Amino acid sequence: MPPASARLFRFAGVGIASTICYAVIALLFTEWLDLPATEASVIAYAIAALLSYLGHRRITFRSTGDHLREAPRFGLLVLAGYALAVAIPLFTGRLLGWSPGASILITCIAIPAANYLLMARAVFVNADFSSR
Repeated sequence: MPPASARLFRFAGVGIASTICYAVIALLFTEWLDLPATEASVIAYAIAALLSYLGHRRITFRSTGDHLREAPRFGLLVLAGYALAVAIPLFTGRLLGWSPGASILITCIAIPAANYLLMARAVFVNADFSSR
């Protein structure tokens, strides 16, 4: 597998694992701890974001950069992704009148694509882009 393909595969794997982590934690917090869904979601999202950072840093990009530089950038990326997840449906749904399904599809494509590019170019700048 060429290096870029392997990296994309690792990116998808870490993303899927983070998403599953979010879902499991949110469900456990709502079912077992009887937290409201909103609170459970915020806690689960924060935990999944931390795991996502560690996974993308170690597995996807194999970065050796400084955590004090990379972690805040990753945090800003997470916040920007969340803002996009709100803005895209508002723009495509409310302003353009597109269906909810189209808005969701665009969100599901745009955010991971933007995340991958920004992680590679701005977050994990000491990434290992060799063929490993």
